[in-house]
Amino acid sequence: MKPFVYDLNWDEWQDWVKENGESAFRAGQIFDWLYVKRVFSFDDMTNLPKALREKLKEQFEFVTLSEIAKYQSQDGTVKFLFELEDKNAIETVVMKHNYGNSICVTTQVGCRVGCTFCASTLGGLKRDLRPGEIVAQVVKAQKLLDETNERVSSIVIMGIGEPFENYEATMNFLRVMIHPKGLNIGQRHITVSTSGIVPNIYKFADENLQVNLAISIHAPNDKLRSKLMPVNRRFPFNDLVEACKYYTAKTGRRITFEYALMGEVNDQPEHAEELAQVLKEMPLSHVNLIPVNFVAERDFKRTPRDDIFTFQRILEKNKINATIRREQGSDIAAACGQLRAKHMESK
Repeated sequence: MKPFVYDLNWDEWQDWVKENGESAFRAGQIFDWLYVKRVFSFDDMTNLPKALREKLKEQFEFVTLSEIAKYQSQDGTVKFLFELEDKNAIETVVMKHNYGNSICVTTQVGCRVGCTFCASTLGGLKRDLRPGEIVAQVVKAQKLLDETNERVSSIVIMGIGEPFENYEATMNFLRVMIHPKGLNIGQRHITVSTSGIVPNIYKFADENLQVNLAISIHAPNDKLRSKLMPVNRRFPFNDLVEACKYYTAKTGRRITFEYALMGEVNDQPEHAEELAQVLKEMPLSHVNLIPVNFVAERDFKRTPRDDIFTFQRILEKNKINATIRREQGSDIAAACGQLRAKHMESK
């Protein structure tokens, strides 16, 4: 297969033009056509010599993201179900906030992590996405926002898949997103979320980036976390905590711990107290409480609203900063993996 035109980051484009006997400034022109003017054809790159455009056609191709479905929520959330070149499907979500537009991107077709409450794992992992297939989701979203003269202001890597199991592609995606000649998204406006792939948390800490890190924790101890998240059997809870301590010590940046509340499973006061004791060892931390989404194939119920506030108050009493995630797109099955699961079932 040819590489995708979005696969290459800035440094790689500079290497490519040099290796192909072109002037260095051509890399800037290509980047400008891809990420500022956002064209989807080499023929539209009109300030490039025809010979260079032909060379690009020979060596690269644009990502195929065919729109299977597009749903718009009453709250402004837009969810896309895209078909890839190999007929696999992925999801991308555009969320409207009072501070701007956030894009949630997918990094894998399916997921092998196996969280028992998540629709993304239904059907297992099909394959990793290439860097360009992740980049293309943001470009597509930005093209949608171009219609109303808006722009992508933040990115969350929280769609289908485990980004730290597709680590190199995710890092290349980040390099494209943050480059000032590209989409120029501020590093602190990007968050990558992992279920706890411990070796790559250490690796990410050493990347010298200002990108935010979120950890899906969902339980305060080893036994319960292994029951909810099979990945905990590969990377036990205590190892994850040590990796988080390394990250905060190395970067000086806080970690957001995502905690999906499931009725009578992990939402009791004793769970909140235990979680608080764990996080007291990590002063640079924040807990994002998430009322669990209903997934027909899963057997979890939502925590009552009053119990969510009780959980939050216990954390805050213990000096742990905690917020409750604002729900968006619930009327369009915007929870991760739900549209793809329905599409797979229909096929």
